[in-house]
Amino acid sequence: MDYTIVIGGEAGQGLQTIGGVLARLFSRMGYHVFSHQDYMSRVRGGHNYYKVRFGDEELSSSREKAHIIVALDLATIKLHKGGLEETGIIVYDAQFIRKTFTGPEYLNVPFEKIAIETGGDKIMSNTAAVGAVLGMLRLEMTLLEEIIHANLKKKGSDMIDKNILVAKAGYNYAVNACGQCGFSPHMQDKNGHMLIDTSQAIGLGAVMSGCKFYCGYPMTPATAVMNYVASKAHEHSIVVEQTEDEISSINMALGASFAGVRAMTGSSGGGFALMAEGVSLAGMAELPVVITVSQRPGPATGLPTRTEQGDLLFVLHAGHGEFPRVVFAPGNPTQGIHLTNKAFDLAEKYQIPAFIVTDQYIADSQWTYESIDTEDLVYTDYRLREEKGNEMEDAYKRYDFSEGPVSPLAVPGISRRLVVVDSDEHDEDGHMIEDSDTRVKMVQKRVIQKFSLIQQEIDPPLFYGSEKPDIVVTGWGSTYGVIRDAVMSLGKTHNIAMLHFSQIYPFPLTEKFDYLRVLSEARTTICVENNATGQFAYLMRGETGYKFTHNINHFDGRPFLLEGLMGEINERIR
Repeated sequence: MDYTIVIGGEAGQGLQTIGGVLARLFSRMGYHVFSHQDYMSRVRGGHNYYKVRFGDEELSSSREKAHIIVALDLATIKLHKGGLEETGIIVYDAQFIRKTFTGPEYLNVPFEKIAIETGGDKIMSNTAAVGAVLGMLRLEMTLLEEIIHANLKKKGSDMIDKNILVAKAGYNYAVNACGQCGFSPHMQDKNGHMLIDTSQAIGLGAVMSGCKFYCGYPMTPATAVMNYVASKAHEHSIVVEQTEDEISSINMALGASFAGVRAMTGSSGGGFALMAEGVSLAGMAELPVVITVSQRPGPATGLPTRTEQGDLLFVLHAGHGEFPRVVFAPGNPTQGIHLTNKAFDLAEKYQIPAFIVTDQYIADSQWTYESIDTEDLVYTDYRLREEKGNEMEDAYKRYDFSEGPVSPLAVPGISRRLVVVDSDEHDEDGHMIEDSDTRVKMVQKRVIQKFSLIQQEIDPPLFYGSEKPDIVVTGWGSTYGVIRDAVMSLGKTHNIAMLHFSQIYPFPLTEKFDYLRVLSEARTTICVENNATGQFAYLMRGETGYKFTHNINHFDGRPFLLEGLMGEINERIR
């Protein structure tokens, strides 16, 4: 069982409400859900859509074809009719869009009329639409009523009751009118699933990792992480600051880190460009900080609400001078939680900046889980505090050579230790220097020795599929789900496997898993990326010398969809 529903319309028509409620409903019913959104950079008008896929097996990507299209405007019918399944239905309000369509693929449901006659307000049209979809699918209404109660509890019982009546009216209308609907999703007999997007997962990972300061300037799609952390700020004593710009964001985060707390900031490409000097300051001062970079198509403003993997090399090289960093790119919410935790741990352990790279597609996409294992999350306080190392009170040196590449990290103001940091090259005490000998020692300590230790901490790519594949499809970050689903489907007829890199830099060694052997023994290797120049393939060749036999690159601002990717893989393995 595998169904896809598309809700399309203009910004401001409430399609996110319909899509979000349906995704929550299906997840609570025990179905597996995957959803993603496509929206324009405007508050009103334009064309947006919300795609919800649900089924009885694990899902991790969106499909091209839809079984039900909820058209809130005429443009949705024109744009999405070609993507309708052979037995699919387009449900619309003929009176509202001022046009009537005939044919078995159309179902006219008067959402606005139902809302006005039953609830007294056309604003409830979206509630009628949700009820109609459930009626078309012949699914029960109980959980929808619970969601209406939860969503509208602040608006009082009268509003709740009216919305429930409207939902039931939409449901009954669709049941009676949709005799040709052949949908029959069987009811799940198990408990509901957790529904979470990767931005929420990264925010949750930050909270669970002891983040106590988050700052940022709002920028799509990075803002969602800040919003989640802000929603938990009071409960977990976290300071969240909306800054005047991204330069302030990185500098405030570094100030908080210097003051002794775990700090985080984030932005998208254009905002992160302003952080580059602050990133370099973190490298010189050896201040731990975690930075999320949520990619979107550039350069400049580009396509501000679309998706792309175009900033990988920028993140790898942001900041002048040489200093170590770690770069992680989660491919699903589980990885989002665990890699955020690892980013905080390694940032503080090695006193470096750590990056979490996402994009609009993975940031907004929702997944379902029965549960998420958090037992292996770690929290180690690597800082010297009042109760630690009192014997060092008078001998403390912020950049002490004797401790190896990682010097003791003290917290200023809570003991007699004098903590000095400097953006200039400095000596062990933290004071500015000019001599060559100290410079060489500091670079060896801060860059070369640290890097080799950090690289040992990086895990190899995830391997999925045939143990000795003829075909290997490789991706990084947000391409995880669609590659996995494609390999799962193609594996029925091909000897195929996938490699997914989520811990990207330092580049993983082959000691834990020899992924280079897997690639070299395969007949065909394909690298899948949402960019024009193959940035990960370029990095792979630079780090390992390996060159893929084929590349699949998309750079139209949209994500890979399952059927499309499978078709492109098939073209390259014929």
